[in-house]
Amino acid sequence: MTSQDDQTIYLSRYQPPAFLVNHVTLEFVLHPTATRVRSTIKFQKNPESPATEFFLHGEELTLISAMIDGAAVTPEVTPQGLTCDVPSDAFTWQAEVEINPSSNSALSGLYMSNGIFCTQCEAEGFRRITFYPDRPDVLAPFDVAIETDLTHALSNGEPLGQQGIVTRWQDPWPKPAYLFALVSGEFEVFSDKFKTASGKPVDLNIYVRDGDRTKCDFAMQSLKTSMTWDEEVYGREYDLSVFNIVAVDDFNMGAMENKGLNIFNSSAVLASPETSVDANFERIEAIIAHEYFHNWTGNRITCRDWFQLSLKEGLTVFRDQQFSADIRGADVCRIADVEALRGRQFREDNGPLSHPVRPESFVEINNFYTATVYEKGAELIRMMKTLVGDDAYKMALDLYFDRHDGQACTIEDWLQVFTDTTGEDFSQFKLWYSQAGTPRVTVEDSYLAGCYEITFTQTIPDTPGQSAKLPMVIPIALGFLDEDGKEVYPTQIFTLNQAKQSFRIEGFASKPIPSLLRGFSAPVILTRETPDAERLVLLSHDTDMFNRYESARILGRETLVRMITNGTAPETSFLQAIMNILGNETLDPAFRALCCAWPSQDEIAQGLADQGHLPDPVAIHAAIKDLSYTFAITAGGYLYNIYKKHQVKGDYSPNSLDCGHRALANLALSYISYLDKGSCALSQFDSAENMTLQLPALSNLVKVGKGGKALREFYTQWEHERLVIDKWFSLQVSACNPAHAVKVTQKLLEHTDFTMKNPNRFRALIGTLAMSPAAFHNSDGSAYTLVADQLIALDDLNPQLCARMTTVFETWKRYDPSRQSMMKAALQSIADKPNLSRDTSEMVQRLLDA
Repeated sequence: MTSQDDQTIYLSRYQPPAFLVNHVTLEFVLHPTATRVRSTIKFQKNPESPATEFFLHGEELTLISAMIDGAAVTPEVTPQGLTCDVPSDAFTWQAEVEINPSSNSALSGLYMSNGIFCTQCEAEGFRRITFYPDRPDVLAPFDVAIETDLTHALSNGEPLGQQGIVTRWQDPWPKPAYLFALVSGEFEVFSDKFKTASGKPVDLNIYVRDGDRTKCDFAMQSLKTSMTWDEEVYGREYDLSVFNIVAVDDFNMGAMENKGLNIFNSSAVLASPETSVDANFERIEAIIAHEYFHNWTGNRITCRDWFQLSLKEGLTVFRDQQFSADIRGADVCRIADVEALRGRQFREDNGPLSHPVRPESFVEINNFYTATVYEKGAELIRMMKTLVGDDAYKMALDLYFDRHDGQACTIEDWLQVFTDTTGEDFSQFKLWYSQAGTPRVTVEDSYLAGCYEITFTQTIPDTPGQSAKLPMVIPIALGFLDEDGKEVYPTQIFTLNQAKQSFRIEGFASKPIPSLLRGFSAPVILTRETPDAERLVLLSHDTDMFNRYESARILGRETLVRMITNGTAPETSFLQAIMNILGNETLDPAFRALCCAWPSQDEIAQGLADQGHLPDPVAIHAAIKDLSYTFAITAGGYLYNIYKKHQVKGDYSPNSLDCGHRALANLALSYISYLDKGSCALSQFDSAENMTLQLPALSNLVKVGKGGKALREFYTQWEHERLVIDKWFSLQVSACNPAHAVKVTQKLLEHTDFTMKNPNRFRALIGTLAMSPAAFHNSDGSAYTLVADQLIALDDLNPQLCARMTTVFETWKRYDPSRQSMMKAALQSIADKPNLSRDTSEMVQRLLDA
């Protein structure tokens, strides 16, 4: 592994670009192996920059010719780009390059996907298309011409028409190169129209592969709903006459917000009741919204440099979370958002990959598209809104849009609009952007003669490169119940801004039960010595639905920890409380399904580690299985009643209520399968009319060892539906006996439908094995070796995907010495690969440095 010192980029060394771009014209002559790109770029010296060198990024480009103001020049070309002597006044740069899209398996820049020309330019893919100052603070309008025999040729902005085989586009809105997009191919088109609040018509189009047009309706409805929501909630109208979406199979991420031409992973667009589960519909709705909302928070206002990435991503994630809450219910969505945060970001913040929301340095920016930047970044926006209130938040956002439209901005610009709106100082709050690690807040309380006193103590753990951290601003939403479960003190916000801080509340008739951190008002780990009796009251009666769920989660976690460490049987009171929630028809069925499922295996492992135990993932899996069986025996016929009562009649709809009923019925089925050995699951599988019924039934059959015939039938039924076959690959690993998972995976690697060139398929198989704790951490270490070998092979094809998937090893220091040794050896085998990519090298080194 080579040294990274000379490749590291630092926030502290930022300089404005030496040259600004006034206009870009790009002419493409598309060819699978020899695409020509001619660029005409109008430059001028940047008076705000001390830099003088004319440098254009460029990678894997063959330079054919270069001119300045019409005169041929011979620039100095390196693997990273080129330099050239240029005039002191404004000038026009022209260049022609050749690229090979077919050989581009990294899926960055211009590449081929099933005969489709497609681009992905964020973060630094544009430099693989032509020589250019490929940085987000260089903004310019683009004109694009595309010469091709293919029927459809798309780019950003407004269509200018077609002459022969040349199609022209013009994007009037200045943008950085990472927002450039081009797609060309043979498509089916699903079209609709939208009228903005001011009456402007917008043509909406979704371009898909042959046979996929019937799966576009939900994505289109989600787009129109998003457009209306952004007008009503944020006052943001769309600003072009056309909005295009293209779905492609080979795509490293979920989607990309290129101005006017969003490119999506097909899994984030295509849906039908027969081929998609409810969670697929919900994901599509959220991603469509997220990418559309970027039109203002990311495109019209972008980030100055990649260290400011959370400026666009954290804000846009928060906006899509607000949208989902309005569409699907605030309580259930908040629980889902927090569980995603805890499952991914807390784990990241607690390990060797921990970094601030605004990192101070990086080697490869693609490695910082993380849960910290996205999900934790969204939590910072949520806290700001909590601290200043809804009205001030709206005023600050209006000021942000008015002040910074068309600019590349920083976190400081973002915080300043709140200062200017409220008059408050947010310098301490800014620590959330610069200090890594999840704050720990411990609670001590006392009660005497009607007076309740509560003391909060905050600490922020050391993280790689950071120690001795300063206290943060932490809004804590707090309410109180009495011992009978009646709310006696409604939610109030208490702001913790010191290392230790006490608050006194008077007027209680008896000792109250605190409901702490309501709505998960801050991304912290809060601990208090809370008796199970209090948690049972909160579970049954708290008016804050998140804390009702939280009580179920903590009781479940502690029950499992005691089962593993002491062999203690589950408390009858806990099982009865879960049964009561399961059968409470006054509650949202989706909420009940969340409350009555057990905490994740990873959460149990961390809970054991926090208490000083070495977690054994195999023992954790066994304990969850034992608890599930015990609960099934206890609930008995009650589960059948729930299962039958929550069957949804009539035509399928992905609305939140029907999804909730199906979630609750499928949860009941998972417990029933412990009792009837799959009989009910087989009946559901045979009669299922939608994938949300068929797939969980199949999973339960595999779980109880009776899935062989059903798996074969499922494959025969769906072998021509590539997204369904992704599910087929994944389920066989996730639902099988963990001891057999490596053998199952090895067999599937030989299947004719497996290819590591497709990110969805690779994640479906190898990603599922790595994220199945009992399988991945089997004591023989075979899964570590298998995953490492597959990543070594993937690195040559797709370094970006490989680097991101190395995170499956991020908790390696949590486990026993034997597992640590085997995981370290697996990581070292990746590190020792000749010509390891810069992307993967950075990630593996950070993991090994733990």
